[in-house]
Amino acid sequence: MDYVITLDRIPRLGETVIGREFKMTPGGKGANQAVAAARLGADVYMIGMVGNDVIGEELIKNFRRNRVNVDYVKRAETHSGVALIFVDSEGNNVIAVAPGADYHLSKRDVDEAFENLRDRIGVLLLQLEIPIEIVEYAIRRFSEDGVKIILNPAPYHELSKDVLSRVFIATPNEIELELMSGIRIANDEDLMKAGRKAVEDLGIENLIVTLGGRGAMIITRDQHKLIPAFKVKPVDTTGAGDAFNGALAVALVRGESLESAVRYANAVAALSTLKLGAQEALPTSEEVEKFLEERDG
Repeated sequence: MDYVITLDRIPRLGETVIGREFKMTPGGKGANQAVAAARLGADVYMIGMVGNDVIGEELIKNFRRNRVNVDYVKRAETHSGVALIFVDSEGNNVIAVAPGADYHLSKRDVDEAFENLRDRIGVLLLQLEIPIEIVEYAIRRFSEDGVKIILNPAPYHELSKDVLSRVFIATPNEIELELMSGIRIANDEDLMKAGRKAVEDLGIENLIVTLGGRGAMIITRDQHKLIPAFKVKPVDTTGAGDAFNGALAVALVRGESLESAVRYANAVAALSTLKLGAQEALPTSEEVEKFLEERDG
């Protein structure tokens, strides 16, 4: 659950700043991406864990409202995951997370979902807000059955080369790519060098580096291409990366090319910044189509 305060500016260390508004809204990277995909018309199954508390009840109700299947969302005897978020007048944010139940997801939970979903899904979309060993286990289990893996490596944590070589698409931002590659990125030349190293040394099939207002860079062994962002005036950028990942998965399941899927994801990410909050700001497929028609027209 996201607890969001809007302020004129982010507080400095030791400083108290009076905010303008407060909002409590369902969040979490995996949940945001699941809801993003469901609002765009996909059949989505969430594999996750919430706490045995009122927050957990609200999170499950929110999934159901957004047509996300909750058969594989379990309850843990601890608090649900929460995030405290400050958003300034420019739409920038600072976030702290207490994972709680998120860290209680187990291999048994993955196995149960795998056995029941293996014939129903085309993409497994993963983030790093659950235990890393569970992420690696899920990647191995699903990839061995031919399911395409999209990995959003955030918040960043190192994964084994064996696991990364099973990833169809990884979607780091620049900071996460620096950590993946060990190369400091100061310009586009550095970006290419870091991306190629991640692809060649780690074995990731496709890399899509999200670049905020610039768009997203596709990097493979054979090519690189910048897919420009759509220019909007953001209100709150919280969850824009999650909107991008959910939309990317949907477009790929529909059979779109990588370039077309990234452009679609850029549009969804742009629209998600026009309202306050993460999930509440996620657009529907109709809103995205109208937006693209206006921009293309």
